[in-house]
Amino acid sequence: MADIIDYGDGISTIDSEFVRLDQTSIHLVVEDGRAAIIDTAGNNAVPIVQEALAQKGLTPEDVDYVVLTHIHLDHAGGAGLLMTKCPNARLTVHPRGARHIADPRRLMEGTIAVYGAEAAARLYGEIVPVPAERIIETPHEARVSLNGRELRFLDTPGHARHHVCIVDGRTGHIFAGDTFGLSYRELDRDGRHFAFPTTSPVQFDPAALHRSIDLIESLRPEAIYVTHYSQVRDIPRLAGDLHRLIDVHERIALKAKDAGSDRLERLKAGVTRIVLDEGRRQGWTLPADKLLEVFKSDIELNAQGLIAWLDASA
Repeated sequence: MADIIDYGDGISTIDSEFVRLDQTSIHLVVEDGRAAIIDTAGNNAVPIVQEALAQKGLTPEDVDYVVLTHIHLDHAGGAGLLMTKCPNARLTVHPRGARHIADPRRLMEGTIAVYGAEAAARLYGEIVPVPAERIIETPHEARVSLNGRELRFLDTPGHARHHVCIVDGRTGHIFAGDTFGLSYRELDRDGRHFAFPTTSPVQFDPAALHRSIDLIESLRPEAIYVTHYSQVRDIPRLAGDLHRLIDVHERIALKAKDAGSDRLERLKAGVTRIVLDEGRRQGWTLPADKLLEVFKSDIELNAQGLIAWLDASA
């Protein structure tokens, strides 16, 4: 059975089981028997989504929208395959990402550049294109209706230039993809959530990310759903932590900008220190070795994202 968390108001989280449990969530919004799926993880998650729909008494024909926060493959790799299973669905995506969903060759090339060919193939398999006529581009303030329930799109760059967040018209909650950082449930303490920014390559822009977080916070949502992993609350505190941690990432990047071939290793060491320092600051209960295991891929990707930003700023 699919691992589902129900939050009420027709909002649920499905564990995609991508990489590990509780790492990458897919969100399901249901309104009077019609469904929207927000982010898809990879192809391996498609049967899990189908099982989750069945557990909810829904069929793939009941899906009206597959909604992408952005086109990084841990969020969108399974979108094309899922669309082949959902004949009535249309796919929503930022205008900058639409052409790559219709023709994913360059998207896969970029993923191979980050992960290597073997890892990219293992993680994502063959990326299925989506017919252009089934794609809806969603610039800032675009809206779609899910059986009368408005989903409003916000242009939220910083993690990526093709990133949107989605405001749920019924609850005011926001589906934030990676813009509002990572929040792994292993870090929770007595129900208290934490957040950590993701500077994943190749379009990290700290100034833009600060502005996007401010925009999200200005809407005063009671809850935000991040892809890594699921619902968080106490939004003003988390926004403050994210702003502080983005600044710390920026500082370690600037210190390493002239390190030449040593930049990646220096930045990985710097992000590792940030994780451990934040663990002490927040009182995370995981031992250091376990904490670094949880953040292993994020440390690598954040370091690569900082290099991409340095190179783009040069």
